[in-house]
Amino acid sequence: MELTKNYDPASVETKWITHWKKQGHFNSVPDSRKPFTIVIPPPNVTGVLHMGHTLNETVQDILVRHARMNGYNACWVPGSDHASIATEAKVVEMLKREKHIDKFQISREEFLAYAFQWKEKYGNIIYNQIERLGCSVDWNRVAFTMDPDYYRAVMKVFTDLYDKGLIYRGARMINWDPIAKTALSDEEVEHRDIAGKLYHVKYFVVDSPSAKLENLEKFITIATQRPETIMGDTAVAVNPNDERYKPLHGKFAVIPFVNRIVPIITDDYIDPQFGTGVLKVTPAHDINDYNIGLKHNLAIIDTLNEDGTLTEAAGPFAGLERFDARKKVVAALKENEWLLKEEEYQTRAGFSQRTNCVVEPRISTQWFLNMRALAEKALQPVLDGRIKIHPEERFLNTYKYWLSNIKDWCISRQLWWGQRIPAWYDADGNFVVAENENDAKQLYLKKFNKSAELKQDEDVLDTWFSSWLWPMEVFKGVTDPGNKDFNYYYPTSVLVTGQDIIFFWVARMIMAGMEYKNEVPFKDVYFTGMVRDKQGRKMSKQLGNSPDLLELIAKYGADAVRFGIMVSAPAGNDLLFDESSPDQGKFFNNKIWNAMKLLKMWKQKLNDPDEQTADPSGQDALVVMDVSGFAGSIEPGDNDEAHTQISKNDFAVQWFASRLAEVKDEVERLYAGFKLSEALKTIYSLIWDDFCSWYLEWVKPPVDQKMDQGIYRQSVKFFTELMHMLHPFMPFITEEIYHLLAERKDDLCVRQPVSYAPANMEMLKAGNLLKEVITGLRDARNKSRIKLKDEIKLYVITGTTELYKSFYHILAKQVNANTIAFNTEAIGHNVSVVIGKDKFFLETSAEIDNSEQREGMMKELQHLEGFLSSVNKKLSNEKFMQNAKPEVVALEEKKKSDAEAKIRIIRESLASL
Repeated sequence: MELTKNYDPASVETKWITHWKKQGHFNSVPDSRKPFTIVIPPPNVTGVLHMGHTLNETVQDILVRHARMNGYNACWVPGSDHASIATEAKVVEMLKREKHIDKFQISREEFLAYAFQWKEKYGNIIYNQIERLGCSVDWNRVAFTMDPDYYRAVMKVFTDLYDKGLIYRGARMINWDPIAKTALSDEEVEHRDIAGKLYHVKYFVVDSPSAKLENLEKFITIATQRPETIMGDTAVAVNPNDERYKPLHGKFAVIPFVNRIVPIITDDYIDPQFGTGVLKVTPAHDINDYNIGLKHNLAIIDTLNEDGTLTEAAGPFAGLERFDARKKVVAALKENEWLLKEEEYQTRAGFSQRTNCVVEPRISTQWFLNMRALAEKALQPVLDGRIKIHPEERFLNTYKYWLSNIKDWCISRQLWWGQRIPAWYDADGNFVVAENENDAKQLYLKKFNKSAELKQDEDVLDTWFSSWLWPMEVFKGVTDPGNKDFNYYYPTSVLVTGQDIIFFWVARMIMAGMEYKNEVPFKDVYFTGMVRDKQGRKMSKQLGNSPDLLELIAKYGADAVRFGIMVSAPAGNDLLFDESSPDQGKFFNNKIWNAMKLLKMWKQKLNDPDEQTADPSGQDALVVMDVSGFAGSIEPGDNDEAHTQISKNDFAVQWFASRLAEVKDEVERLYAGFKLSEALKTIYSLIWDDFCSWYLEWVKPPVDQKMDQGIYRQSVKFFTELMHMLHPFMPFITEEIYHLLAERKDDLCVRQPVSYAPANMEMLKAGNLLKEVITGLRDARNKSRIKLKDEIKLYVITGTTELYKSFYHILAKQVNANTIAFNTEAIGHNVSVVIGKDKFFLETSAEIDNSEQREGMMKELQHLEGFLSSVNKKLSNEKFMQNAKPEVVALEEKKKSDAEAKIRIIRESLASL
């Protein structure tokens, strides 16, 4: 098979997606293994996935693949959410644009048929994106929040909570979205700082409610942000302790434009310092005014229609859109000389998270869920550790605050797309709540002792009222409690989600789990950060600022996209995404690909496999070596004993085996702490630096020599282990290379880990020294203009000669030294350099330029002398010496002796120059 110059992801990804599905690797059924369960946060069927979804799905896949490759029965349930408000808005827009149909020109059933067509189209697009990204979901378990069984679960829960007295219906001040024409919960309103204006308006004052409205002169000034609501005012209020307005107590004010005479009342709520200290009270359009109205028994006059236009109660401004009405009202105030002044004012306004329009406070009859008792159940599992939040330090207090200050949840929405509220009404407005119409008729007969024609509530439930059941009902835990799947997979293992829905979804799922199973729905919650564009804006469908995922995959490959978003995504922290990140992943792919091609080239240079491998020095017989724990890691196609035969002098193999073991332990610790970005960076460094830049260079045979078979086989095993570690992050290229390295009977995605011995710390120290020395000597050659092709003689003054002898051959090859001598001054033309505590002399016949080297040594000397001075000051400080622990003092004294030794060596080297 001829390998491409660079890695070509397109053909590789298609091949492995098809193969994995055919093999059923990601399908899960209950068995004797321990389950590892994740339910996908169901994306809305409103379009395509944005980069926030990409991050979320990638994190989940990493966790699921890692669990599957470590003995767990991994089950990842995919699905989608019907998203009532957002989807209905999209369907309404589509009908107008493509079919010239208004929603209210067709029946509810016809509209729902169009909505389901939309769901099929965009649901399939989303599932295709998830698959193309490499997500190892169980496609046999796809769930949708409007599936018949799921719909039935929502009806069952609503009815149960109503019967328990937790769901009730009533008229209250709610958040209203004039574009979607529906109520919103408090959590669906996003408050933003905006630039506004305060309009100072004259309200004429009269002595009685029957006063004649002629030749009025006395007035009170009111500062308002919303002059378009003036016509709904039913009182004017002042603080009872405000001396300025005490003469007005008991008087009346005239409402502009409508000439309504209203009382001037007193209330402690009024802030004398805000505006003019006088408040126009509009109970129908402000929650605080509403509360004042209830307290003082004020009339409620609604001046806003559900679409944001003004009602007939607005008099001359009836029918105008609210913001257009504001302009017209201000113009009329000026014309009548009732507007005294305007001033700029910084304020906060609520915006709908779905339609991005300004939300209106509105009194409306809705359905509500009493949250207090449910909130208490959701708080305790997080406080006592049954559920762990990651990163805890950022989100635990936020979670506690919200649950401690929770309000009742408005759960009804004035829409057609969604689960219809299971309440049935007779002609007089009497109603019963039941799971279905047949049950409703029986209940009505029992409750009212008569039959009647019943009509179901027109409203649907808030989308979150269905999705809070997600971890349970994807396993039929509500509709068929106690079934085999539910008992095995629930509670789930980890929830991965965005921090922006901690209240919408996370807390409510915990409530539902505790209410219906008395058990937490998941053990860990991992919050991803927000993916933002270069302007710092959250990437979202509404803003249209997210790159097209499939276009990114086509350009860079799925692995590169996954790498790009994960390498920038520490848990809980926001990240700025641009295409330089997947570009880095593309470079990494090619680095790995070229390393594999190098091993393929070496395979062509192998010794006769039937012959024993001779020691490179020609002096030592073959030995059987235990290479730091990778004995026994025989891959398919190997026919040798568990212990690979290699030269006893092969330092590189021993070092990398220890380095691999060290990183494996570190990566598992990072997985346990959900530090996945750090885990990827650690693996990346191991592959790019330690394996490609160091190990492969150290074991590479000279151009004219054969490849040692033992080293080759061990290198293949190392490469295999690296692909095993990287696979959860970059599944396609790792699976491809796994199969290209050797004939395999299994697939990497289900391969289980091999055992390995602990890292040899002394070997790791030796390897670090070798890397440091090679780097330092190459730098010295470069600064002295000694070409790498020019051979040198190397003289080393060190107290660890035996250590250097362990990697003698590697060092000589890497720095092109034909001789290495120890503890001897150089003779002849030389360059001196200090590396750590050791001194090196490079003897060469080439012309030497020491100027750059001298400059570097002088800078290093200056730095060390400054450092030594600071240490001496600390050690001469009596207070420090009296209070510091002995080990702290010992550390400072060691710093001093090390610095003095390095200073001495550098000075000697400078003198020799």
